[in-house]
Order: sequence, then C-alpha cells, then structure tokens
Amino acid sequence: MNSSEEATNFSGKVPPGLTTDRWKTSPLVAPIISAAKLSPYPSDLTPSPSPLRPHCLARYRLRLWKPLHARNSLDDQGLPVNLTAEDLQRIQDVLTTAYAPTTVAAYGSGLLVFHVFCDRKDIPEEQRAPASHLLLSGFVASLAGTYSGSAVANYLHGIRAWHIIHGIPWKVNKAEMDALLKAANSLTPPASHKLKREPLSVQNLELLAKRLNLDTPLDAAVFACITTTFWSTTRLGEMTTSRINDFNPQVHVKRSDVRSVQDRNGLTQVEFFIPKTKSAPQGEAVSWAPQNGPSDPEAALKNHFRVNDPPLHSPLFSYRHPSGLRSLTKSAFLKRIKQATSDLREFPQQGHSIRIGSTLEYLLRGVPFDVVKVKGRWASNAFLLYLRKHAQILAPYMQATPLLHESFVRYTMPPVQ
Repeated sequence: MNSSEEATNFSGKVPPGLTTDRWKTSPLVAPIISAAKLSPYPSDLTPSPSPLRPHCLARYRLRLWKPLHARNSLDDQGLPVNLTAEDLQRIQDVLTTAYAPTTVAAYGSGLLVFHVFCDRKDIPEEQRAPASHLLLSGFVASLAGTYSGSAVANYLHGIRAWHIIHGIPWKVNKAEMDALLKAANSLTPPASHKLKREPLSVQNLELLAKRLNLDTPLDAAVFACITTTFWSTTRLGEMTTSRINDFNPQVHVKRSDVRSVQDRNGLTQVEFFIPKTKSAPQGEAVSWAPQNGPSDPEAALKNHFRVNDPPLHSPLFSYRHPSGLRSLTKSAFLKRIKQATSDLREFPQQGHSIRIGSTLEYLLRGVPFDVVKVKGRWASNAFLLYLRKHAQILAPYMQATPLLHESFVRYTMPPVQ
C-alpha cells in the first residue's frame, strides 16, 4: 500500500468536486470596491482626473485603467473577427489571472507612478500605450536613485503587464533597458535597503508559546499558524490572507485541505494542500512531522481546532471573533507577534524570518541540502543566497570535516564546463 492509499483527512471528508460545462465560463474576478469607500491618493502621487483611470484599489488598476486604444475585434490585417465584447472581456479577465494577487497589487502601484510621471511630463494618452522605449527609459531613469532597484523593476513589469492584459504591443530595447535596471539597482538609496531578516528559531517559538494565551481564539490561531509555517518551511502569505474579506477557497488553504499521511514505515506527516501558488498554479502540498516540546505543530493545530473549530471549507487558521469567524490576516498575525514580544529586542519580527529559520533549523539538524531545498520549494538562486548570508548555516560546512566541506562546495560552486 502506498502513502496515498494510507492517507486520511485530518479533519473530515471532502465533498467530491463539481463538474462544469465545457463552454460555460465562470467569473474570474472579484467584485470592485466602491470609490466612495476608498482613501484619497497620496498628495505626491495623485493622477490627473481621467475617465480612463477610475479611482480604485491598486489590485484593480491593471484591469480597470484603460489605454486609449485597447484590444478590439479586428485581426492583424484589420479584418473583423466574430468575437463579442464579452469574449474580449473574457480574454482580459483570463490574462489577469496569470499574475498572483500580491503581484497584481504591486504592479498597480507601479502603474500609478507611471501615469503620474506622464501627467507631469504632459504625455498624451496615445503615447502612453503603446509606450515607446524612449518614454519607458525616461521613466526608469527618473526613478533611479529615489526608489530601490527592485521597486523600479517591478514598476516596469507592471506597465508591461498592463500592455499585455489590454492587448497593446510591448516594444523595448532589451539591452538598454537591462542596463538601466542594473544602474537603478546600483543607485538604490541606503534608506531603501531592507534590513537583513534574522531567522526565527525553535527557541523563539518556545518563548512565544509562554507569552500567548493559547486558550483564546486569536492566540490559538496565531501559534498554530506560526508552528505550521515554520515546520513546513512555508511562506507566511500562503497560510494567511492579505485582508479579512480576501479569502478565496481556490487559492487559500482550508481546513479540508489538511490530511494525515503515513508511509510504509509507519512514519506520520500532516500534509497541507495549497490550492494555488506563484510557482504552482495547480497547487502543491507542504507538510510537517510532529515535534518534541512546546513548538510541536501537531499540538498547536489540535489546540486551534479545539478553541476555534473552523468549518471544513473556511480558512484553516480562521478564529472566533465577536463579529463572527474571521480569517487570520498576515497583518493581524504580525501585529499579535509584535505585541507578545515587544520587550524582546532580538525576536525576529518579519514574516520571511519564519521560512529562513525553518531552512536553518533543518540544515543544522543535518538534513541534506537538496532535501531542504525541495521541502522549502526554493528556487536555486534564492536558496544559495540564504546559504551565503547566514553564518550559522555555513559554519558546520566550512570546518575540516571532508564530507561536509565537499557537500557545501558542491552546492555553492558553479559546475565545471
């Protein structure tokens, strides 16, 4: 019997999937928030009024901000194609889903900066899309030295995504643009450099357990979330939502996505299926095994289910609130951690510290590099970046022990051609 045959749902049965008609399309986009509920633009980033650019949240700008001449039903020879306005809208909606929600929001911010730049330079609408290489070069050059290099690159990618979604050609001189982006990275102002994220440790988790009241709904959810995120080497954003009302069962982990899996040797893991990630649009599974001591994720998860008992198809780490069941957001999670450890100077406060700490913990336990890399779903370059940055990871591999030294060199040196 293989592991899949021995798998059991950790919290109950999942109803069978629904079938849909082949040509019947379903909504792909979330409802738009009324402009009456929106905060005004920042004083230094307020675009000129335009019917092409309604006031909306950053995550909606790629869709709602229209170029002067968008996609139409004519082919490349100018001949009409029998597609309706609904068909054209469907193309746009499908293209929008090619980008992760957090990416769409970041790109929307870049689109705002681009149009404010164009407003100040009196660039007419017809020159904003398709944007010429000269205009884009001027835009990137104007940001260099003021914004971080990564922000400048993201803003440019946002303008490109806007062109793609609305069917506008994108033409740039790649060699020159790459050089401009490289220069923007070199000119990143000191204030924009992020502080190095220190890794969260098992000792940090044990200390946190003493500072939370695990019989209260929020604290039970927060501790279950941080232990699951840590021991499964997962991104915090994959276990929380951005906003209270942002839960999407096709994207976020639900209680029904949890199951216990046992291999042929009787070893048990608890597996969490993430329906959609940046690198795996069809979803992927992460897992942890029970641990000893106060940081045990199994005990924390069972306590969360005891205190909050979220329904099967609700967010996994939702918790009971006076206003009803509430999804645990990333901001609420980090706020509670900060409150509980406010008097501790060296307690890591960044969400990414959890994944870094998990990587460090498994490596220091002697788990092979390639196993940790697969478990954490690290891209090669990112994984090596964190290997080089943390002396605790490097130390055991830089001693006189030949096998450890050989293992480290094999992963950090380029292959011989």
